[in-house]
Amino acid sequence: MEKKNGTLREPLKEKFGQILNKLKVTCPKFGTGRTLEEVIAVAEKIGYPVLARPSYVLGGRAMEIVYSKDQLIDYISRSADVTEGHPILIDEFLEDAFEFDVDALCDGEEVHVGGVMQHIEEAGIHSGDSACVLPPYRIKTDALDQIVRITNDLAIELNVLGLINIQFAIKDEKVYVIEANPRSSRTVPFIAKAYDEPYRNYAVKVMLGENKLKDFKVK
Repeated sequence: MEKKNGTLREPLKEKFGQILNKLKVTCPKFGTGRTLEEVIAVAEKIGYPVLARPSYVLGGRAMEIVYSKDQLIDYISRSADVTEGHPILIDEFLEDAFEFDVDALCDGEEVHVGGVMQHIEEAGIHSGDSACVLPPYRIKTDALDQIVRITNDLAIELNVLGLINIQFAIKDEKVYVIEANPRSSRTVPFIAKAYDEPYRNYAVKVMLGENKLKDFKVK
């Protein structure tokens, strides 16, 4: 994929949206603005509240929940540089939603869901600043089944070899995918301890082509 103006995040997000559409998976509405006028237009099309964040930062820095046009303008003046090379990402904010983190292993053919963790805080708190409960304490069987199915479908569609972390939100009994990261996450060591499985070791052997998931007899 071509790198444009120092950032890959915007085209990757658009491509990820296409993958979700192909798999018939729901995600919060999103858009990108390269000027103040574009950012405002995107936010008003999506509908407030929205989650605004610069495309050029990592780890949730400079991210803010915005409830109005005036607040959005104030946010950009304080926290963001809106230019062609530094677009602003705007996502629909799911208010009063429950958020879930999933860590899974994939060998390109099979997927093993290591754990489904539920955030204590409401959706919108960055995962690095939140606390999780394993197993989830408030989720219906149908929603959990959807999360497992979507995790399987996404891992295979993305051709993952090793670990993948997927973040979900549930609002009004509807399951949304927030993002997917085909890599190890900070929560893998906790899941490994909880289930007494060396998931990172398994992932490395899968990535090196030495083993398939069935070789490990993962519980």
